[in-house]
Amino acid sequence: MRSVNLTKVVIPAAGLGTRFLPATKAMPKEMLPVVDRPAIQYVVEEAVSAGLTDVLMVTGRNKRPLEDHFDRAYELEDVLRAKGDTDRLSSVRTSSALASIHYVRQGDPRGLGHAVLCAELHVGREPFAVLLGDDLIDARDQVLPTMIDVQKRYGGSVLALMEVPPEQIHLYGCADVTATADPAVLRVTGLVEKPAPGAAPSNLAVIGRYVLAPEVFDELRSTPPGKGGEIQLTDALGTLLAKAPVHAVVFNGRRYDTGDRLTYLKAIVHLAGAHPELGEPFRAWLREQAPTLS
Repeated sequence: MRSVNLTKVVIPAAGLGTRFLPATKAMPKEMLPVVDRPAIQYVVEEAVSAGLTDVLMVTGRNKRPLEDHFDRAYELEDVLRAKGDTDRLSSVRTSSALASIHYVRQGDPRGLGHAVLCAELHVGREPFAVLLGDDLIDARDQVLPTMIDVQKRYGGSVLALMEVPPEQIHLYGCADVTATADPAVLRVTGLVEKPAPGAAPSNLAVIGRYVLAPEVFDELRSTPPGKGGEIQLTDALGTLLAKAPVHAVVFNGRRYDTGDRLTYLKAIVHLAGAHPELGEPFRAWLREQAPTLS
């Protein structure tokens, strides 16, 4: 099998963010700040750090602020330059220089599988990554480079899995797996989207990181609506694994679902505590406040 150098990543970002209303009434959920930059920027930075420089965001209505954030802001840059504020000028320019970023509208909100299918013309017939826009992986615990390496070695598609308590597995896509000769790599033998309590084949949840073979587009085109009446990526991959290899790696690091209010707050605390400038005083403040947080 010819090894293809992965450069393309698809970031679905068309969701309405209803769990954060009213904050997301006029602001995309992906633009909610996490310490000093919007959540979506962390995801793009993760992709770039793994060598993926061609980014396609799948957006919907009211997502224009995403495009503005990753575009140049000449007026703002001129003001900062005139004030001699080089640090903030650099930070403003960073987002517009991260990668080559493209956009496509999903149109009808027909699920994650449909959002990925919207990327077919841009991706073409080569492997690509999918990173969910509200799923943050701590930069200290990268998993994407490992997934890319597994795809190069084994071909096919690669999923990121995470152990969750059995009582929570119904909230996720769930994988049935077998071991391979490499103890760090699993072979996926079955996938179930949000299994009923007690019916899950494991407690291994599919999280928002994928490296996919282009054949997934063929499956998505013929995948009927599943859970919630949406076209599920999990369903398409479940069909694909009978025709092509699907492997997985288990992620044991720090992950934050910024689409959930409580986990979003946890992400801010964890990432602020690790911030090179804010970390030390923020941790000291938390220790001072601990007796009053009850």
